[in-house]
Amino acid sequence: MRRRDFTFAAAAATAALAGLRPTAGAADTDAPYVTVQRTEEEWRAMLTEAEYEVLREEGTEPAFSSPLNDETRAGTFHCKGCDLPVYPSGTKFKSGTGWPSFWAPIEDAVRTKPDRKLFVTRTEVHCRRCGSHLGHIFDDGPEPTGKRHCLNGIALTFTPAEGTSESG
Repeated sequence: MRRRDFTFAAAAATAALAGLRPTAGAADTDAPYVTVQRTEEEWRAMLTEAEYEVLREEGTEPAFSSPLNDETRAGTFHCKGCDLPVYPSGTKFKSGTGWPSFWAPIEDAVRTKPDRKLFVTRTEVHCRRCGSHLGHIFDDGPEPTGKRHCLNGIALTFTPAEGTSESG
């Protein structure tokens, strides 16, 4: 085996053992993708403490605490950390969980990584542009993907489609 082949095989095996795999059309967050970078001080200056805890420390907001859970207008949900459009309103559905839920993101808008903080491994979803934590992905969503992107409303902003009433 040539050194180059051995190095490639070792890297692939290491990635596989680490559980680095794409989920639901999203690429792994360990891949170099973050183009918006800020210092901790810059993040803290632009976010509230609750927003910082969710977006930068991978926290979770309380269920039913976000007005975006009940948002039903046509439009686009953006990452609070960098304003990247991440989820279209057309993939949003009422999950009953207390968090805004979607069956798919905008193509190439998010990345995933394993979350091993609890007794089971879950899949975290992050903004691909700034790396902000948005929520988790579960396998109990509706067709056509069967996925439920369970997001923290505090990690999102909403822009209604043109011609849509602001009163919702």
